[in-house]
Amino acid sequence: MDIKAKIQDQFGKTADDYVLSDLHRNGIDLPLIVKMAELTGEEKVLDVATGGGHTANALAPFAKEVTAFDLTKEMLAAAEQFIDSNGHNNVTYVQGDAEKMPFADESFDIVTCRIAPHHFPDIDSFIAEVYRVLKHEGKFLLDDNVAPENDEWDQFYNSVEERRDPSHHRARKKSEWLQKIEWRGFEVNEWVGFRKTFVFESWFNRMKQPEEEKKALNSYIIKAGSDIHNKFRIKVNNDTVESFEGEAILLKAVKY
Repeated sequence: MDIKAKIQDQFGKTADDYVLSDLHRNGIDLPLIVKMAELTGEEKVLDVATGGGHTANALAPFAKEVTAFDLTKEMLAAAEQFIDSNGHNNVTYVQGDAEKMPFADESFDIVTCRIAPHHFPDIDSFIAEVYRVLKHEGKFLLDDNVAPENDEWDQFYNSVEERRDPSHHRARKKSEWLQKIEWRGFEVNEWVGFRKTFVFESWFNRMKQPEEEKKALNSYIIKAGSDIHNKFRIKVNNDTVESFEGEAILLKAVKY
């Protein structure tokens, strides 16, 4: 099964859980996205890999039109139910691939993508597509989990995510994102890094993985070195991982 089939399989069966996930619906980054978007009410917004629809929902009251775009039909259905329940009638729903979008050149004023690109196998194509569908001086708001710059810590974090989620491809480093986005022609003019706490039980259970996989991952994390425990603020109680912390980045890039 290729990575995109894994994504559709994984998120098809967990769509409702993502709508209800505290990390996704209550993140401190959502109001920051709204602020950084600087919407006037006239913009056409594209939310790539909309997932549970939280970003599209947050931007809908301030935009002219929002397109919620996702690879997985079950996710789109869950997002539509969530957004409709909040009374927003300016959102449309389109299924498709972030690396090959079915939209005309220069169709949108703003493109957002939140907590999703670590699933994308080809982020160069994704960034190129964002650049293509944005209008001149359009804004790209990227928000995703990132790996530390230290290679050992990078490998640990991505290994943890892969063991928990078969559809995880790779969380990139901050430096990788900045380099690739600027290389495409964007200018990055605002960004913020922040930490995220993952409560192990709910974080793992959301993926509906077998219990033996949870035990194996719990053991893997506990056995990591003290520097890793310190870096990721790992909390353990009675040989059980309670939580750990990761990093994320939210940036705004402009197309010129």
